[in-house]
Amino acid sequence: MTDLTSLTLADARDGLRKKSFSAGELAAAHVAAVEKARALNAYVLETPERAAEMARASDARIAKGEAGPLEGIPLAVKDMFCTAGVRTTACSHILENFVPTYESTVTSQLWRDGAVLLGKTNNDEFAMGSANETSYFGPVHSPWRRKDSNTPLTPGGSSGGSAAAVAAQLCLGATGTDTGGSIRQPAAFTGTVGIKPTYGRVSRWGIVAFASSLDQAGPFAKTVRDAAILLRSMAGPDPKDSTCLDAPVPDYEQAVGRSVKGLRIGIPKEYRLDGMPAEIEKIWEQGREWLRAAGAELVEVSLPHTKYALPAYYIVAPAEASSNLARYDGVRYGLRIPGRDITDLYEQTRAEGFGAEVRRRVMIGTYVLSAGYYDAYYLRAQKLRTLIKRDFEACFEAGVHAMLTPATPSAAFGVGEKGGADPVEMYLNDVFTVTVNMAGLPGIAVPAGLDGQGLPLGLQLIGRPFDEETLFALGEVVEQAAGRFTPQAWW
Repeated sequence: MTDLTSLTLADARDGLRKKSFSAGELAAAHVAAVEKARALNAYVLETPERAAEMARASDARIAKGEAGPLEGIPLAVKDMFCTAGVRTTACSHILENFVPTYESTVTSQLWRDGAVLLGKTNNDEFAMGSANETSYFGPVHSPWRRKDSNTPLTPGGSSGGSAAAVAAQLCLGATGTDTGGSIRQPAAFTGTVGIKPTYGRVSRWGIVAFASSLDQAGPFAKTVRDAAILLRSMAGPDPKDSTCLDAPVPDYEQAVGRSVKGLRIGIPKEYRLDGMPAEIEKIWEQGREWLRAAGAELVEVSLPHTKYALPAYYIVAPAEASSNLARYDGVRYGLRIPGRDITDLYEQTRAEGFGAEVRRRVMIGTYVLSAGYYDAYYLRAQKLRTLIKRDFEACFEAGVHAMLTPATPSAAFGVGEKGGADPVEMYLNDVFTVTVNMAGLPGIAVPAGLDGQGLPLGLQLIGRPFDEETLFALGEVVEQAAGRFTPQAWW
């Protein structure tokens, strides 16, 4: 029998239907793989007993002919999603022992469809970071290594644990959240597929909030087809989230393999950055050729306000974070550090509970929202956000169906290599991804090749609002041309 952990989600689904193996066997194989790979620090909480119990229930439903769309599929969940009775910390000291009494909408829909929980994956604290180095539980190490080097590499962030778990075959898929690139950048760094859906396509209820107008949940998977299968279960209307679209969810898997002939693909000229590595430019050109060969038409487009996206994002996101994180006060739940009075309790708890990057962003956010600075910073950033959105709308109105860009400005870098003295150096990793969040659009990162050091490089496809199906069709073209990439196990 093929090693069960090397299967794609679609293959595992088919194998379970044919009874080639049981959900219990599939779960046990992944539980064993997770235990062997603790050096990666991809999981902050393993739930082997829960996995075995859920797999038994799946086997019973399969035997009765009542299997759901994800019946028996072992998944990992980013530690930003509340899971009833299972510790959820956002990888922060301030929530170190928080056990929710309720289930996020996304995870409840995955369990409704028969999925099995393997555990909670590591992420940057409150999803704030691009390298998974700000987690209270320590950094995640990528399953990838440079040729002839043992230097530990970052899997990207903030959803680095989910990306590493999928790349290292420690689950068949995982959930992530994307506020400025936190699904697409780790996917590109680890040779996995990650999609950030249109804002409002997936419910945010029960997800620990970072920046409410930017956050969106999406899946990590080994293949484009697997990502499409997962997104169908994750997406859908939710009366508990007023920003969630009340519309039926398409069968995204049907779009995989669909012809892309005649589609107009925009190539934004502003994404050609000074000093961009030749390998990124080369893989971008290769992607254009693959889409052209599949019958798509390539056109150069302009998104003139792209250059302002990163600074505008780093005003809007911290402003919303400072508001959302005000609830962590040491009074109602989470960490409590006693003080002389209530104000001292707040100050002591937050100083002790939040890490350096979270404190930095809360202070920036408080500053840009304060009297005298609101108009100069926050209001201007929101106006820029409107202009960034209009740039995309103008291209789509001109007949462009999607855009092709690099996913990241480089391949994965070493743990601790960036951002130590200058946090802006780390923020620049989001240069290709933040526009998508600012405009509320869907974006997918698909593995496109390896660099000279043998590390994965990804391409990003940006779509029209609520047109994830076109992204899956285009992503499949890239995947079929580039092939799949898996790391050599060193752990």
